[in-house]
Amino acid sequence: MSAHGGKTYRPWEPQRYQQEAHSPAAKLPEGDLVFFLLDTVPQLDLSRFYAPYEQETRGAPPFDPAMMVCLWLYAYCVGVFSSRKVAQACERNLAFMAIVGQGRPDFRTLSDFRKLHLDAFMDVFVQVVRLAGEAGLVKLGNVSTDGTKIQGNASRHKAMSYGYMKKEVERLREEMETLVTQASRQDEAEDAALGSRRGDELPAELARREDRLATIEAAMQRLEVRAEAEAERQRTGKQRRGKPPKPVDETPADKAQSNFTDPELHIMQTNNKGWDYCGNAQASVDGAS
Repeated sequence: MSAHGGKTYRPWEPQRYQQEAHSPAAKLPEGDLVFFLLDTVPQLDLSRFYAPYEQETRGAPPFDPAMMVCLWLYAYCVGVFSSRKVAQACERNLAFMAIVGQGRPDFRTLSDFRKLHLDAFMDVFVQVVRLAGEAGLVKLGNVSTDGTKIQGNASRHKAMSYGYMKKEVERLREEMETLVTQASRQDEAEDAALGSRRGDELPAELARREDRLATIEAAMQRLEVRAEAEAERQRTGKQRRGKPPKPVDETPADKAQSNFTDPELHIMQTNNKGWDYCGNAQASVDGAS
């Protein structure tokens, strides 16, 4: 466990992670943006991020705020704004995995951290982008480190530098506010649609491998039965409405589909000219209806 001001946090040792034989960091280009952030963020004053946790003694140790700051900075720089997408990237994307190591913050933890530290995070974002500009980086991922064309003049004329710096800070804060607003709206939309779910879960019948294999095998059997029934219809000369049948083939075509949730549904064209799983219901009435 790591400690800061007496509070214990979950361990975060990015430099050690990079030295491990099969670490995600070892598979990334040496000049990847993630390494700039991993070297920069621990040098910053992050006391505002640590402060809310210092007096908290209940529950499991939280993730190290330095890791969370680095993670969200990288996410914003590469255009990932959804808490769910960031959580998924921590399991699948080499650069995100290089930041979190063995840690796996879930989307709710990521979302809560961003909301709690919004003002402090915007200040750190401005600091990091300005540091990147000073270090010679023209862009920090998708974020420009210099939004004007007068950088050369600003560096040559001392009288312009202070005003120029103020403009740059204002520009960066405005850009950060835009990104935060975009991220918040995306999280709100996903929360409304998905509730407590991540959004990338398999259906219940496919979640466990044993169930998944059984479900897939059952779907294949249904397709085989349909292919055999179609072949029998063609052999006996029973006509179906629609296009003329293709030559008899008792094996399903590679493109044949079976819906796991409701096997009776079939792909049909809808009123909007698209295609979806549908049933062909037949309605009838009698004289008393």
